[in-house]
Amino acid sequence: MFAVIKTGGKQYRVAADDVITVEKLAGEPGDLVAFESVLLVGDGSDATIGAPLVDGASVAGEVVEQTRGPKLIAFKKRRRKNSRRKKGHRQDLTTVKITEILTGGAKPKAAKKADKPAAAKADEKKTDDKAKAESKKSEPKAAAKDDEVQALFETPKGDADDLKKISGVGPVLEKKLNALGITQYAQIANFSAEDIAKVDEVLNFKGRVEREDWVSQAKALMDDKA
Repeated sequence: MFAVIKTGGKQYRVAADDVITVEKLAGEPGDLVAFESVLLVGDGSDATIGAPLVDGASVAGEVVEQTRGPKLIAFKKRRRKNSRRKKGHRQDLTTVKITEILTGGAKPKAAKKADKPAAAKADEKKTDDKAKAESKKSEPKAAAKDDEVQALFETPKGDADDLKKISGVGPVLEKKLNALGITQYAQIANFSAEDIAKVDEVLNFKGRVEREDWVSQAKALMDDKA
């Protein structure tokens, strides 16, 4: 059985399992589409011609892909007017596979989507896992809470100094330093390179101790205190 359908201002002769490319239709690959403008239905030498359409006839198809046609160039020029205009155009098209030709008002059957091959499923799973891993890497690290910071140094005896006098140290940072066991200027003034590296790593300072020269500031504060 074959049929002649009209869509997008054009006519197409189709039969079951034919693949045609028509003017763009709404739908994603795998969606079912129906062509209601059927001009002729034929079965062998027997044909029914519509006036203009065949009553109760329709053609069902499945969207294969959304594509675009070749690029067409339109160039216009006016002689002796210094006027030129060039335009390019690519027509949106839809590739459709004809699934069945219906008569007598019959309704098309719902298309069954084929299961994806195991290899395709495995590739999709790998892609999802990779995306999740990259998402976790891109998430900013949460700032360490005061009660989660473990002491790195032994807290010295005596009253605690006002570490906020060091440039760049505020109330929040002072609490974190105290939680690490740093309470006095003398500790910071005697920092070794290893001690600075430990503090940088735990508090994610990225070289801030050396950049702001905490050691020299602590020594100056010790002299003022004396």
